[in-house]
Amino acid sequence: MHRTSTRVILSCAAIGVGGGLFAAGAGYAAGLIAGIAPMLYGITIGSHFLPSAVALALLKRPGVGILTGFIAGLVGAAFAPHWILRFLGTGLLVGALLELPFFITRYKNWSPWLYYVAAGASGLLLAAGTFIALGPEHYAPWFWSLYLAMFALSPIAFTWLGRVIAASLARAGVARTLTTGR
Repeated sequence: MHRTSTRVILSCAAIGVGGGLFAAGAGYAAGLIAGIAPMLYGITIGSHFLPSAVALALLKRPGVGILTGFIAGLVGAAFAPHWILRFLGTGLLVGALLELPFFITRYKNWSPWLYYVAAGASGLLLAAGTFIALGPEHYAPWFWSLYLAMFALSPIAFTWLGRVIAASLARAGVARTLTTGR
């Protein structure tokens, strides 16, 4: 059985709290965007990818994406309890989806392209789910094109931002003794 140190768990918690605060704010912004310009709603979905992307890129350990996503969901739900299922479910789902390619490679390959493939595929999966749930007949084709593009691109953009944040934290020496050296 693999043991995870308390420092790794606390690092996930710290990243999750920061990401959860950001996601809570993005959740309220999403409500505003849905009311004003619903075709741009997909921009906000990427905010859920940020904490898991930071944790995976910084710590490079199994399970940190899922744990951090869950903690971010808990924190986001504390600020928006009416969206508790949305925050918890999305945090867990996004953490698992981002972690999937690393799981497949048995956590031996941390190539940057794996982050973006995972984020893009996850965005497309979420886009397909909303397309089916909302029904294609309710909006014009131009609306769906923009809406689905935002769902696909936003996770990639926020994953890139998460990797940039993780690189900055690594340069500052934040996770020097926590990474596996891969």
